[in-house]
Amino acid sequence: QVQLVESGGGLVQAGGSLRLSCAASRSILSMRAMGWYRQAPGKQRELVAVITTGGNTDYTESVKGRFTASRDISKNAVYLQMNTLKSEDAGVYYCNARAYSGIDFWGQGTQVTVSS
Repeated sequence: QVQLVESGGGLVQAGGSLRLSCAASRSILSMRAMGWYRQAPGKQRELVAVITTGGNTDYTESVKGRFTASRDISKNAVYLQMNTLKSEDAGVYYCNARAYSGIDFWGQGTQVTVSS
């Protein structure tokens, strides 16, 4: 079991930046991977970025070159730096922890609104 708490969402103009944070209640190295998902109104939740236990990262194509996922193992935290935000980046962003068992844990989500 792990609890995840996101923060850092808000309202930003198109072209601006936001940094999301996710604090985990236990070592993130005990998880197979940590990820960031987002869900826009009327759309399915989609994977935005993932960090594996080994520290490898991967991104959905639409955010490559603009978003950067990182982690601080000592703080049991992961981050999502989002630059050059676009209107299509808006939505609720969720932190995800996937256990080695395959079970997913989710945070409560943080809203990102991008104004044009």
